[in-house]
Amino acid sequence: MRIALLGNPNSGKTSIFNALTGSHQTVGNWPGVTVEQKRGYLKNNHHVEVIDLPGIYSLSPYSPEEKVARDYLMQHQPDCIVNIVDGTNLERNLFLTLQLLELKMPTVLAVNMVDLMEKRGISLDTERLSYQLGIPVILVSATKQRGLEAMVDLCCHQVKKPMISNVVYDDQIESAINEIEKLFTKDGLHSKRFLAINALEDAVEDQIILEDDIKKEVEDIRITIEMLYHDDIEAIMVNQRYKRIDQYIKFAVHHNEEHPFSYKIDRIVTNKWLAFPIFIFVMWAVYYLSIQTVGSMATDYVNDVILGEWIPNALTTLMNKMDVIAWVQDLVLNGIVAGAGAVLGFLPQIAVLFLCLNVLEDCGYMSRIAFVMDRVFRRLGLSGKSFIPILISTGCGVPGIMATRTIENEDDRRMTIMLSTFMPCSAKTAIIALIAGAFFPNISWVAPSVYFISLLTIILSGLMLNKTKYFHRDDSVFLMELPEYHWPYAKNIFRQTWNKCKSYVKKAATIIFMSSVILWFMSHLNWRLQFVSESHSMLASIGRMLSFVFIPLGFGDWKATVAVMSAFSAKENIINTLGILYNTSISSANGNEIWQTLRANYTHLEAFSFMIFNVLCTPCFAAIGALKRELMHTKEVIATILFQCGMAYAVSFLIYQYGLVLCYHQFSIGTIFAIGLTIIMIYMLVRKPKTVITEEMK
Repeated sequence: MRIALLGNPNSGKTSIFNALTGSHQTVGNWPGVTVEQKRGYLKNNHHVEVIDLPGIYSLSPYSPEEKVARDYLMQHQPDCIVNIVDGTNLERNLFLTLQLLELKMPTVLAVNMVDLMEKRGISLDTERLSYQLGIPVILVSATKQRGLEAMVDLCCHQVKKPMISNVVYDDQIESAINEIEKLFTKDGLHSKRFLAINALEDAVEDQIILEDDIKKEVEDIRITIEMLYHDDIEAIMVNQRYKRIDQYIKFAVHHNEEHPFSYKIDRIVTNKWLAFPIFIFVMWAVYYLSIQTVGSMATDYVNDVILGEWIPNALTTLMNKMDVIAWVQDLVLNGIVAGAGAVLGFLPQIAVLFLCLNVLEDCGYMSRIAFVMDRVFRRLGLSGKSFIPILISTGCGVPGIMATRTIENEDDRRMTIMLSTFMPCSAKTAIIALIAGAFFPNISWVAPSVYFISLLTIILSGLMLNKTKYFHRDDSVFLMELPEYHWPYAKNIFRQTWNKCKSYVKKAATIIFMSSVILWFMSHLNWRLQFVSESHSMLASIGRMLSFVFIPLGFGDWKATVAVMSAFSAKENIINTLGILYNTSISSANGNEIWQTLRANYTHLEAFSFMIFNVLCTPCFAAIGALKRELMHTKEVIATILFQCGMAYAVSFLIYQYGLVLCYHQFSIGTIFAIGLTIIMIYMLVRKPKTVITEEMK
């Protein structure tokens, strides 16, 4: 038996899927978290398969999510559809329900968020609503897992019953639907009523199965209906559905007129003048907790005690007892422990950062950020929907790039792919933690400033790209549901944090481990494979050959150059590489070793420039692979990589050159180039957009 879960975004569909199957899938508060079909089996009955279809608002195949859901229902025909609706917003959610009933497939209506309905004084008579729709209706709670077993039982009973829908439109519409149904004479067609309604609405995909002469008959019927109602057919059908929904709600739902608690909060956090200051404060608090205080204290203990004393001392004792030769001991201690251990040392800070972001996401605040950022993104020719992949990229660039599939407009999608990885992901967060801890331990604004520099880079890049002929388009419209505020669901938060931390550790145990071994050998061998000092090693020769590129950015020595190059396999490799090249492990703010060594070799300005460049530069190979899959064309992938590297170089260059003038009063040829680059960027921002002249425009 197959049960398909379908509902609007933020209806709790994925939470119910997780509760039924135990599947560890992301739970979010934005449309399009589930881009593809997800499958699982009931925890207590492995003969029942559950399919989690994408969150959609209708079955009209306009977006990728709608097409995935519609194709599955039409082609695979599950044994039962569970339509999950948000009980606090039945009017909008029931629109999809009426479309599902047109399919005439066994359906159960699960009204979710019962706890929020009770808080808002909303009462629903399930028997009345069931009578009107002609399908079973049950109240459930995804977070408290109430009513889920009864919901599954209803599905099993519903499969055995013939599907009879009580939804009927106006006589003229019903007459038109019946006439079109008669035209579908092909054997084996399912859901003729659904196909007839879509043919009437001029849904292109359904017109394919009609012959040309029949298409003409459908067109005549459509024109007659439009003349009768003095409106276009799509608007007529939307009005018909909402007319029925209004009747159902008046008959089965009762609620008070008080504004909900979320409405009162939104008057403040989405206020035109207060929204951005509040957002800045929230992100400062997140980075302050994760990088400067709570996360830093845990990281200090891990670095000083566990990775600084226990593990090295234990390994040294063990290898001495085993009479391990000196170079292998050096490889283990100064290669693997100093490399992979350096990355693992920042796990506590990253875990706290993930935890804070997951709390903001689960309680509903992140959806407000997307709404607030829509005001900015409209200036870029994008919408708030583009902010969702950018927000996801704070965890990892790969799912952030893949999340762009939910963006319908191809130009919007391509631009979002180019911009999303400017955000600091978990790997880049470790770089921020290293530089902020070593050079700015008592300055709380440095770490969050990187986040806002990344956002500013996205905004400026978007404005410049939007002025080119490849991306310029009219302002887009962003429609998004703002879910109710609620206390974060602890199980989901810790599950997501655990999964992200596990992925971080897994990378340290695989990619970083191998990189540590390779880097150690390259830093101790010359091109003749002879053991030499680091200054005469392979890495040193490669670094010296390319270091001139980074001299204008302030970190033009061979060790920093090698660290930047190693970041292409994984951004965490920067920390790993520095740990190996300086023959030491990462220590805490009050420790010795690498942090004092870094302060002795770089100024605060050089370190800040180094951090900004590596945060903004092209992401790791895994993210580049995701770029290739989504952009498809090699030229576009190369252009994206060059653009990202170029923007990272430009921003870091400007910061360092202007920093020399402001902090050290040094005016040089680099300052002149920085002024020239600033003028060019301003011109690209204010110039008139270029447009492509099409034949229609001619």
